[in-house]
Amino acid sequence: MSSINTNVSAMAALSTLRTINNDMETTQSRISSGLKVGSASDNAAYWSISTTMKSDNKALATVQDALGLGAAKTDVAYTAIDSSIKVVDDIKAKLVAASEPGVDKAKVQKDITELQNQLKSIAKSAAFSGENWVQGTGGSTKNVVGGFNRDNNNNVSLTTLSFDTSNSLLVKVDASGAVDNSGGKLSENITYKDVDGTTDITLGFSVLSMDIKTMTPADLGKAISGVDSVLQKMTDTGADLGALNKRIDMQSDFVSDLTSSFDKGIGRLVDADMNEESTRLKALQTQQQLGIQSLSIANSESQNILSLFR
Repeated sequence: MSSINTNVSAMAALSTLRTINNDMETTQSRISSGLKVGSASDNAAYWSISTTMKSDNKALATVQDALGLGAAKTDVAYTAIDSSIKVVDDIKAKLVAASEPGVDKAKVQKDITELQNQLKSIAKSAAFSGENWVQGTGGSTKNVVGGFNRDNNNNVSLTTLSFDTSNSLLVKVDASGAVDNSGGKLSENITYKDVDGTTDITLGFSVLSMDIKTMTPADLGKAISGVDSVLQKMTDTGADLGALNKRIDMQSDFVSDLTSSFDKGIGRLVDADMNEESTRLKALQTQQQLGIQSLSIANSESQNILSLFR
C-alpha cells in the first residue's frame, strides 16, 4: 500500500542509514584512537582489566627506577670495597717489608699513614643519593624495591631486596664524624683466629690506627695476620655486594620483560585490529552510499503517486 501520510520505505531506509552511520562513527573512532575498547561502555570487563593493568604497569616503571637506584648504590659500595681491598693489600705488603731486618720502620710507617688516609678518603667519598654503605655511625638494613605484586584477591604488595650495611661498614664514625673504633672493619680493633682456628687474638689497634714504629718482629707477625684477616672479611663483603648487584640486575631484566608482557596483554584486550577496521570502514562507506540512494528512491514515491492524478 502506498500512502502520502506514511512513507514506510523511507522510514526503513532512514533507519538502516542511521545504523550504518553509527557503525561508521564507531569504526572511525577505533581507527583514530587505535582502540576497540576506549571506555567502559565499549566493554566494561575488558576496560576494567586493562585499566588495572595499566596502573600496575606504571607501578612497575617506578620499580624499574628504584632498581636502577639500588644498583647504583651497590655499585658505589662495591667500588669502595674493591678499592679499599687494594689499599689494605698494600698495607700488608708494607708490613712484610718492615719485617726485614734493618728496615727503618718509621719510614715504612709514613707510607702506611698515607695509605690509612686513603682508606678514610675512600670510605668518606662512597656516598650516593645521600647514603653511604661503607661509612656511618652504624649499620642498618637497606631495602631496594624489587617488584610490585597483585594477588588473586587484588591485594597489592612490594617485593624488596634487603642488605645489612653492618656487613659492609668499613669505617664507623661518631656524630661529629670522628673515627669510632667500636665498629667497622677498618676502624675497630683487629681480631683474628690463631693458628689453631679457635682462639681469638685481639690486637690493640685497627687498620686505620696501626703504628708500626715500635713494633717487634713478633708484633709485626701478628699485625700481618690481623690485616690478612681483615682482607678476608672485606673480600666476603665484596662477594655479598656482587651477589646483591647480580640479583638486582636479574630482577631489573625480569621487570622489563614483565612490563612488555603487560603491554601485550593490554593490547590484546583493547587495541583495534587496524586491518579489520579499515576493511569494515570501506564496506560501511559503500553501505552508506547505497542507503542514501535507497532513501532518495523511497522519498520519490510520493512524486510517483501525484503522477497518477494527472
